[in-house]
Amino acid sequence: MTSITPFLWFDNNVPQAVAFYKSVFPNAKVEVVNDFMAAFELEGQKFNALNGGPQYKFTEAVSFFISVETQEEVDYFWNRLTADGGQESRCGWLKDKFGLSWQVIPKALTRYLSDPDRTRADRVMQAMLKMQKLVIADLDKADVG
Repeated sequence: MTSITPFLWFDNNVPQAVAFYKSVFPNAKVEVVNDFMAAFELEGQKFNALNGGPQYKFTEAVSFFISVETQEEVDYFWNRLTADGGQESRCGWLKDKFGLSWQVIPKALTRYLSDPDRTRADRVMQAMLKMQKLVIADLDKADVG
């Protein structure tokens, strides 16, 4: 069966990156990790990684979307992924300490933004645009006006 697996190019820190992601995602599985490469799984998504050198860097053009239910989950992933040198961005986006971009998005946002009442959806969009880490209670307030 054909499959598609993200392949991540790191400078020289694959073992550290895999250990970090394993500490963040409770269901992580590591198949192989050594000084050159790794194969691992985060929440059911397989990844391959390579220590390829400094030629290429991660950009926001590719990010990984974490869909969550609760504010507790938003806070957990946000705090863990921005720890030790990660960077907060806007609208639920962040970079981890390795420069990899993530989106931590509560399912409520998707539900609100797809509301056929475009006035309500626009209020939620405007509230989201003012946030770094998404706050579900503030999205709820924007939804009801």
